[in-house]
Amino acid sequence: MENNERIEFVDYLRVFACFLVMLVHAAENYYGALDAGNMAGPASYLATEADRLWVSIYDGASRMSVPLFMAISAYLLAPMKAGTTMLQFYRRRAKRVLPPWFIFAALYCTLPAVWGQIDWATAVADWKLAPFNFPSLAGHLWFMYPLVGLYLFIPIISPWLRQASARDELIFVGLFALSTCMPWIHRAWPEIWGECFWNEFHTLWYFSGFLGYLVVAHFIRVHLDWSRQRRLVVGAIALAIGAAVTIYSFYAQAVPGINHSTPVIETGWRFCSINVLCATVGCFLIFSCIRRPTSPLLRSLSRLSFGMYLMHIFWLGLWVSLLKPLLPTVAAIPALAVLTFVSSAITTKLISLLPGGRFVVGV
Repeated sequence: MENNERIEFVDYLRVFACFLVMLVHAAENYYGALDAGNMAGPASYLATEADRLWVSIYDGASRMSVPLFMAISAYLLAPMKAGTTMLQFYRRRAKRVLPPWFIFAALYCTLPAVWGQIDWATAVADWKLAPFNFPSLAGHLWFMYPLVGLYLFIPIISPWLRQASARDELIFVGLFALSTCMPWIHRAWPEIWGECFWNEFHTLWYFSGFLGYLVVAHFIRVHLDWSRQRRLVVGAIALAIGAAVTIYSFYAQAVPGINHSTPVIETGWRFCSINVLCATVGCFLIFSCIRRPTSPLLRSLSRLSFGMYLMHIFWLGLWVSLLKPLLPTVAAIPALAVLTFVSSAITTKLISLLPGGRFVVGV
């Protein structure tokens, strides 16, 4: 159901997840290419043991950020309200999401060329790519495509969610959890369960991906009747185990001073891996225990979080150029994330106050 009621803990969780996204991207500046300030790409390089340790900790502990956003959307929107048609649901979501997304995609195609970060030939290439994918300096906009895909599927899965029993949903969640083991299984067997060079649709294909987080969130909301204490205990254990595995999976491979394949050393950082799933569920359970009403500031940050996410790479690049040469890694990564968060929040708020500004930042 689409709910008008305010669910207090969701505001806390949305703001927390937004900060984690910025922490991930701040850390990426310490294992990208050899050039200072470059974010992570197909190849990774860690210069020192300090970079190896703190990138592993800060980035690894924050990898639940995207799944948390997916789970929040599902928690609030699925199943859609009875009587709502598919087109009505799509129209509401499109008005909220598409204008800011398209505006910022255009900005990322243009502004970096204005201030010399890319040449105009690259900007033109980004514009040509725009109907098909995100701009070259806006890799974070990848998130919009699976998010929209999830929105497209909510009207289809809503009838099942309304009538599914707890056992039904647990079967789906179990199959989804098994699918999240595949990044690790692929390290030993690159092709399993029907995969081959001409067929990527393995047995669990239809239970995999971010749709699984939608069902997990719905199960927690509708069927999980645990006490607050049990949620806290189980959530803390799941979060600790999931985060520890995620952190160590990178640290064990990211030997400083040599080039690495990013997809390989980030195997345990994939959003639909079993360890990230474990950390995400644990974090969600912990936040669901919050009973404290949100402050006006927190509610405002929650509303601004979409615009903050869209623009934060602009601010991050500035702060990296200023702070990275000055601070040790242990202090630089959180400092970059905090400054980017605050700068993005202030800018998003100011834009939202302009005539029509709410359509730019999605407030």
